Amino acid sequence: MLPLNEIRQPVDEEMRMFEKHFRSSMKSNVPLLNLITHYILRRKGKQIRPLFVFLTAKMLGKVDESTYHAASLIELLHTATLIHDDVVDESYERRGYFSINALWQSKVAVLLGDYLLSKGLLLAVDHHEYDLLNIVTEAVREIIEGELLQIQKSRKLNINKDEYFEIIRMKTATLISACTASGAHSVGADKLTVQNMKKFGENVGMAFQIKDDLFDYQKQGIIGKPTGNDIKEKKFTLPLIHALENGDPDTKRQIIRSIKRHNNNAHKIQEVIAYAVRNKGIEYSIMKMNEYRDTALELLKGYPDNDAKKSLISLVNYVVTREK
Repeated sequence: MLPLNEIRQPVDEEMRMFEKHFRSSMKSNVPLLNLITHYILRRKGKQIRPLFVFLTAKMLGKVDESTYHAASLIELLHTATLIHDDVVDESYERRGYFSINALWQSKVAVLLGDYLLSKGLLLAVDHHEYDLLNIVTEAVREIIEGELLQIQKSRKLNINKDEYFEIIRMKTATLISACTASGAHSVGADKLTVQNMKKFGENVGMAFQIKDDLFDYQKQGIIGKPTGNDIKEKKFTLPLIHALENGDPDTKRQIIRSIKRHNNNAHKIQEVIAYAVRNKGIEYSIMKMNEYRDTALELLKGYPDNDAKKSLISLVNYVVTREK
């Protein structure tokens, strides 16, 4: 597996310029806003989403100002949704650092998320990027619907595979599909290519989320135990859903009861994880993840065999082999 710094080589200069573009897009005349956005910028993540934008664009054409607008728009809206997520989940940590609501309280965090959403919208409108705005705002709508659907299903503890796949498509895959579709659109690709790149990104996003969900059931850290965080939050993800669908009814009722009543009991959580492993939940999830990866890679066939495409293929493989 290539490390991210090697994968981004074909667009390294563009990614550096993007950071300046993105920093500029967050500026405000309000000192508190600048203080908080500076905190965010200093703790930026892997920036996989803008990387998908630039690699897709460069595979298909010449990166231009529209590509920077697309990447900034997506990153602004993505950052806003993360901030709002932390408020909703009452989470006080993000990527190993204090979340915005932990440091500045929920009211400020909600307002900051709204501010970033408005900056994204204005960025698109000011530069007449209406097609890009349509691609990305449609993704944001689906993200919100996916979150609400997950909340509804989590309360009843009755999610099935079809519902799970629809939730992760809406919550995660739709934004990565917006990255690849907007990257294609930004360099003047035709409608069929934009649609193919949207499908490509959606399949990558499905694989990405399944990989994230697998971390909960696999050994991590110094203690060498799975975290079980999703179980603590009563979230049913693919390894457990598959195990429950293929286990005997009595044990299924016992497991669901355990999650409902003992979701903060470390021993009970490890029992649920062991049940998912024993009933081939991990094996099935890895198989489905690889299916989505293979479908994504198949969609790249027929496009120019340049360095950007090679990195895009490596980025897809990175998504399913990463360790965090």
